Amino acid sequence: MTSSATPERYYIWTIGCQMNVADSERLESALGQLGLASVQDPADADVIVLNSCVVRQSAEDRVTGMLGTLKPLKQERQNRVIALMGCMVGPKHDDLRRRFPQVDVFMRPQQYGPLLELLGDRLGVDVEGCVGPLVSAKPDVASYVPIIQGCDKFCSFCIIPYRRGREVSRPVPEVVREVELLAARGVREVTLLGQNVDSYGHDLPGQPCLADLLESVHEVGGIRRIRFLTSHPNDMSDRIIQAVADLPKVCETINLPFQAGDDQVLEAMRRGYTNAQYRRLVEKIRVTVPGVALTTDLIVGFPGETPEQFERTRELVEELRFDKVHSAAYSPRPNTIAWRKMPNDVSPQEKKRRLQCIDALQEGISAQVNATYLGQTVEVLVDGRNRGRWQGRTRTDKLVYLEDSRDLHGQFVQATIEETGPWSIQGTVGVLERAAPEVILR
Repeated sequence: MTSSATPERYYIWTIGCQMNVADSERLESALGQLGLASVQDPADADVIVLNSCVVRQSAEDRVTGMLGTLKPLKQERQNRVIALMGCMVGPKHDDLRRRFPQVDVFMRPQQYGPLLELLGDRLGVDVEGCVGPLVSAKPDVASYVPIIQGCDKFCSFCIIPYRRGREVSRPVPEVVREVELLAARGVREVTLLGQNVDSYGHDLPGQPCLADLLESVHEVGGIRRIRFLTSHPNDMSDRIIQAVADLPKVCETINLPFQAGDDQVLEAMRRGYTNAQYRRLVEKIRVTVPGVALTTDLIVGFPGETPEQFERTRELVEELRFDKVHSAAYSPRPNTIAWRKMPNDVSPQEKKRRLQCIDALQEGISAQVNATYLGQTVEVLVDGRNRGRWQGRTRTDKLVYLEDSRDLHGQFVQATIEETGPWSIQGTVGVLERAAPEVILR
């Protein structure tokens, strides 16, 4: 820090889901309002924040490793502030304080108060008077908006309810106002976020649902696209499906995790639906929203999962032909129901084999799905550059790379697709003008 011990620069490191990304962006807004500037190297920062994830052991290991690298930075300057936030931080911090003495502040998800109050004391300012709405001053063209925090489902494998708490929805006017502020700052696409976004509103007066919120956000001028995730099959109502079909700004893409294809495994996971019920829901979505892109999440190697039970998961992937599958091997999470009551009895080697089976299968399916775009002209919102090429996404969330010498950032362009693969597609841009609706084929 400076000689006056006044914090001036901050660095935030984020790992995990889109909710963590949104939480970090909101904290950045608060720090910016306090007058702190962002830096790209933690060694240059007076305030270092790690936003953690513990959904998988690999993510927790990365956080632990990062905390280790901060020890010498703390020893170098004892008045440097190090904060740990996110899902690694539970209601009690005693064990974390013992393991990581270099950390000054522990914050549960979306609870920025401890850090802001400490900085307020050092800066000599009233935090409540200085920090207004937590909306980025310079957001990207596509931005995340949390609408519901926590989860009430308590799936047996999941640690999220224990770390993020029970479901709490933000009022419709509050969400709409944030979207209006983002639109005024150049945002053209928003993704409404929640651990279980489809349960939005049940805890609010009048119990507005996600469809009501979509309709309200749809009226915000300047916003051209609306997305939402993550959904739970039990809460994907007919009204939500119809809203996707009826509202032009709502993109035709739905993330609908099924997690396992076998009914006994689903019951052990406490998911609350069967293979047949999930299939019927997918059929309803595809009939109501023609051309919809469906993505899903699944876990292999859950406690007790036999080869025959895994085969039902593989069959579901093969037959439903998702646009994208996020697959993961089961990772025991401390204090979850599965960790307490179920033996982790599928070997690491077998988990790896099953994971490779799913990934290889889905790679072929994704390649075939993306090949249907070849020769088509699609609407792309360009959001950045990658290795010398522009990149952006279609309404159906396909990653598109574009070779073009013009400045395309933040623009909607019409791209003619000339090459496709399982993970992305490539195209060229014609005359820059307002893009026509995307042509979606299956």
